[in-house]
Amino acid sequence: MSRLLSRRHLAAAAAARRSAPLACVSRWLHTPSFATVSPQEVSGSSPAEVHNFVQGSWTASTNWNWIVDPLNGEKFIKVAEVQGTEIKPFVESLSKCPKHGLHNPLKAPERYLMYGDISAKAAHMLGQPEVSDFFAKLIQRVSPKSYQQALAEVQVSQKFLENFCGDQVRFLARSFAVPGNHLGQRSNGYRWPYGPVAIITPFNFPLEIPLLQVMGALYMGNKPVLKVDSKVSVVMEQMLRLLHECGLPAEDMDFINSDGITMNKLLVEANPKMTLFTGSSRVAEKLAADLNGRIKLEDAGFDWKILGPDVQEVDYIAWVCDQDAYACSGQKCSAQSVLFMHKNWSSSGLLEKMKKLSERRKLEDLTIGPVLTVTTEAMTEHMNNLLKIPGSKVLFGGEPLENHSIPKIYGAIKPTAVFVPLEEILKSGNFELVTKEIFGPFQVVTEYSEDQLELVLEACERMNAHLTAAVVSNDPLFLQEVLGRSVNGTTYAGIRARTTGAPQNHWFGPAGDPRGAGIGTPEAIKLVWSCHREIIYDIGPVPKNWALPSAT
Repeated sequence: MSRLLSRRHLAAAAAARRSAPLACVSRWLHTPSFATVSPQEVSGSSPAEVHNFVQGSWTASTNWNWIVDPLNGEKFIKVAEVQGTEIKPFVESLSKCPKHGLHNPLKAPERYLMYGDISAKAAHMLGQPEVSDFFAKLIQRVSPKSYQQALAEVQVSQKFLENFCGDQVRFLARSFAVPGNHLGQRSNGYRWPYGPVAIITPFNFPLEIPLLQVMGALYMGNKPVLKVDSKVSVVMEQMLRLLHECGLPAEDMDFINSDGITMNKLLVEANPKMTLFTGSSRVAEKLAADLNGRIKLEDAGFDWKILGPDVQEVDYIAWVCDQDAYACSGQKCSAQSVLFMHKNWSSSGLLEKMKKLSERRKLEDLTIGPVLTVTTEAMTEHMNNLLKIPGSKVLFGGEPLENHSIPKIYGAIKPTAVFVPLEEILKSGNFELVTKEIFGPFQVVTEYSEDQLELVLEACERMNAHLTAAVVSNDPLFLQEVLGRSVNGTTYAGIRARTTGAPQNHWFGPAGDPRGAGIGTPEAIKLVWSCHREIIYDIGPVPKNWALPSAT
């Protein structure tokens, strides 16, 4: 019977292909049912369109913003960008959500179960090879990275959804009770939603970051409006269509494409009760002021790695350093920005191995590629400024990529490492330059001796962004010293330590800032997307011998 059904299915599929217009055959073969674009076909001659979603409907705009292909400069995606005069539907949509949310522990609790079911269906769909391949290739088109890196982003997203199937969403709202002072009194602590919220995410992880934060917001009972960087918003637009197919209620969230000025206007007028921002520190600080502190931040990071005195596994550590600094062309907020190398590593051949590994990276397989926020000229200028510091030198790279068609609005540079002496890094005027985050394939390397660990820790203390870090050592006393005197929110420790990596199984986020936001875990979701509410039940009875007391 199964063979017969299979043959009938194939015959029906073949008939459908024969009856379909020739122009549609390729799309039929390569795109999932929910999709409105094909990663293989989108081009200047066949551009994709990205729409907005508000109050349960897909909408366009009076303005179309063209996105250029980062590999050849061709206009290949047009985005319906909402203008400042068009935000009223979004303001109205958020205003319809009460402060107590779409659901909470005492209201519509069946929606916790609904979101467990949605997560299960979405995880199943995202786990299908043709769907995961679709998203991996779509990510590659707008934020070029190797297929392995793009697919890893999809897989992390799929595992995250798996983690919150069934009852796991309602477990996020687990409450507690404490006995009161007398019969009928008890205090209950609840995780309570904010209600109307906003989410703003960057270009570098166009699926993982917005999806995980959106789902966290929805799980806890909030109604989010989501803005993703327009350069990559096509990815999340397609994911939203998948979620709708999996049962996401159309009125539960909105999706907007706009420039920063319009989004800022929307936030001020709509007054969401909480905004999650992932992106540059400069914009984060402006939003924090404009929104009177009602914000959670996962901002930029100048991320450090310290190699301890115990030299071992040199080949492995060289590979991890290469991945940390140059995977995704260094466009990770967790990328290795500075490497503090104990002098014991100087004779290990580590730097030579790192150089050889960096030279394996090619534009052809996108193991190195366009830098979407920093031009080649800006990176070269920064390198030249570093080289003015006494004792500085280029270890490898420092040259533009060759034989490519990457448009000049983007950067194209070989994986680069610049050595700067530790004592010079700490000097006034140099420190701000050295610790400037370059969101591209660029890192600073320095060396320290046994008696200079204090200087290394001083450098870590003086840095402002405390997102990720790595302490590469199996010396427990060394680990204890460094970990006890540092603050980065996601810190790997041990001989296999890295700076990059935000899997679904551990917290990813900064520390040292009360506005810091996490992502991925139940703790992150509860911290970012809910607040504490205490309800003290006091139902009596009133004591039989109660009498009116004296005034106090």
